[in-house]
Amino acid sequence: MRAKPAAAPGEVRIIGGQWKRTRLPVAKLEGLRPTPDRVRETLFNWLGQDLGGWRCLDAFAGTGALGFEAASRGAASVQLVESEPALVAQLHAWQQRLQAGAVRVQRGDGVSALRQSAPASLDAVFLDPPFGSALFEPALRAAVAALAPQGFIYLEAPERWSDETLADLGLAVHRHLRAGAVHAHLLRKI
Repeated sequence: MRAKPAAAPGEVRIIGGQWKRTRLPVAKLEGLRPTPDRVRETLFNWLGQDLGGWRCLDAFAGTGALGFEAASRGAASVQLVESEPALVAQLHAWQQRLQAGAVRVQRGDGVSALRQSAPASLDAVFLDPPFGSALFEPALRAAVAALAPQGFIYLEAPERWSDETLADLGLAVHRHLRAGAVHAHLLRKI
């Protein structure tokens, strides 16, 4: 079995779908942590290879790797929300390069974007707030309200969230994995 090539430092690679193997350059900014290829591959194996018709929001888009991966796999709409101007410009450039008509880039606050989403309007919410920030719980609360009944929330965090804490938010762990310093949670409504 041949090993899959990892993205080089300073780039992310789209793993599957119409833009499979496309490499996109990443701005080098302090604190920017693109979701590792292995974690994204596992996440999209959990979600399924075809996200046809899904409505997604990547609340702390950063490189946009999660949102572009969803769009590559057929999501009908993907909203990428990012507050850092350099990253917003990079996301716009990638959107144009890929001719990603389903992707909409928005400069702003991810929690506010989730709060402005219609109730039960999203099939997948991707949450990867800056580690060390106080954004995790507000983002999860806002995501629960916006999530469709059969939808998923992906949470990337520096620690595993307890079942009790998640239950208090109306969520349960569907899948979990640890990769180095990253805990990847796939969550569903209770």
